[in-house]
Amino acid sequence: MRLGVLDIGSNTGHLLVVDAHGGAAPLPAYSFKQPLRLAEHLDEAGDVTEAGIEALTAFTRESVAVGEEKGVSEMLAFATSAVRDAGNSQQVLDRVHAETGVEIEVLPGDDEARLTFLAVRRWFGWSAGRLAVFDIGGGSLEIAAGLDEQPNVAWSLPLGAGRLARSYFGDRPTEEELRELRRSIRAAIAEDAGKILRDGQPDMAVATSKTFRSLARICGAAPSGEGLRVRRQLPLTELRDWIPKLLEMSLEELSDLPGVSPSRAHQIVPGALVAEACLDIFDVPAFEICPWALREGLILDRLDHLSFIDSSDLGRSD
Repeated sequence: MRLGVLDIGSNTGHLLVVDAHGGAAPLPAYSFKQPLRLAEHLDEAGDVTEAGIEALTAFTRESVAVGEEKGVSEMLAFATSAVRDAGNSQQVLDRVHAETGVEIEVLPGDDEARLTFLAVRRWFGWSAGRLAVFDIGGGSLEIAAGLDEQPNVAWSLPLGAGRLARSYFGDRPTEEELRELRRSIRAAIAEDAGKILRDGQPDMAVATSKTFRSLARICGAAPSGEGLRVRRQLPLTELRDWIPKLLEMSLEELSDLPGVSPSRAHQIVPGALVAEACLDIFDVPAFEICPWALREGLILDRLDHLSFIDSSDLGRSD
């Protein structure tokens, strides 16, 4: 079947069209995305602004047209922390549905972590052993760990790169402000770190999504043009060497770094601080980088559900 996955993230709206069937890896057929930056379209009360709602509605409408053109038979639409945390979340969803016909599901943070974990498990397989998975989005940080396809623990923290950029990096922070930001990031991550650490070190620690991929590229990982299956890592030592340099760079200089898009350049420094804290607190020398993340997890979960229904029908006697 040809599926469309409409991902309304805190930074970007992304329609991924895939050819998928049970037992096979989803095969990307087409990608359509726009920088919505919903995490930055919030007013002082925490509501999505009219401009943000209009941008989301327009993108969703255009995605429907693209999906129809590409032969999509089913659209899975979901939103993450920017919509989830907005005070007018339901009004935003109702407006989009009324004007486009698309019902967008808001994923709870622990579901984000769970579905991302599923994608990472399927990518690396059972030989990876006990996995710990980290995902920095625009609005939140998701962490999950476990031995199986479903994590034993999964949680979400309001430490997304876009959220922190908006709150702390409107201007260049002072040394004291930077120290306080580092402290608050580490305190938030460390509060529940024992959920993973009480069982010992994971066999493999994995990072996924755009912020981690960009940081890995800055630290010397292979470019995307070399393919999905090239091994990529984000080492703590190299990241620590880079952070003081990143702090001194202008937005233009950050945009010129490999793997950094101009629309996300302002998020690289806060993303790097969160990544450093995760590596340090969980005593991980380097993250393995996984090309699959939440979108793939949602597709795999949907295919698993369809396969279960098909198996139930086969076992039914009339």
